[in-house]
Amino acid sequence: MDELGRVTPDKFRKLNKFPIIIVLDNIRSMMNVGSVFRTADAFRIEKIMLCGITACPPNKEIHKTALGATESVDWQYFEETTDAVKALRNENYQVFALEQTNQSISLHSFTPVQNKKYALIFGNEIKGVQENVLNLCHGYIEIPQFGTKHSFNISVTAGITLWDFFSKMKQFDKL
Repeated sequence: MDELGRVTPDKFRKLNKFPIIIVLDNIRSMMNVGSVFRTADAFRIEKIMLCGITACPPNKEIHKTALGATESVDWQYFEETTDAVKALRNENYQVFALEQTNQSISLHSFTPVQNKKYALIFGNEIKGVQENVLNLCHGYIEIPQFGTKHSFNISVTAGITLWDFFSKMKQFDKL
């Protein structure tokens, strides 16, 4: 770990974070939750909000894919995703759902604004982001796809989206 320049979870918590909060809206798979924790750790994301039926740490199934990231990444639980989104809006986060809608912006066309705080909502593996949650968002982003399937796994969606935001907001020199 020393050769790789990795920090301890305690030191990680004190480091500057990328100003993005991830909201998981009723994610069924604990393996997906763990994968998102691990990705959030890699990009030094501010926090994850776990909502509805989304499982919370500590949990053996989450740990399988998180590999300890639940110890470094801050998280908070909300029974209702709408309560999480309202709290984020009150704190001046720009809230976007990763969802295919008639008003979705293609990820490659979306340009996040420097010095703004963003919250990204990832929805249930089958049903997507709830309609009442979509109604509270500032907008919707979708990842272009060209195959026979019409969606990515939620953990893949999170990884693609976070990398895109990280790159576009030129975070390499800031963290």
